[in-house]
Amino acid sequence: MAKIIVKQVKSIIGCPESQRKIVASLGLGRIGKTKELNDNAAVRGMVAKISHLVEIVEK
Repeated sequence: MAKIIVKQVKSIIGCPESQRKIVASLGLGRIGKTKELNDNAAVRGMVAKISHLVEIVEK
């Protein structure tokens, strides 16, 4: 299965609670933390909601 690497590049301070929950559910939480996730529609949808906080590297 294809993988993507998601890296948090901005803080969640000042973000709505829904975006904070998405960041936590992806396994992020600190600036600079990375996570390798399966590339599927659910993950892509979550990343799209917080695209201003993360950057994506397709593997």
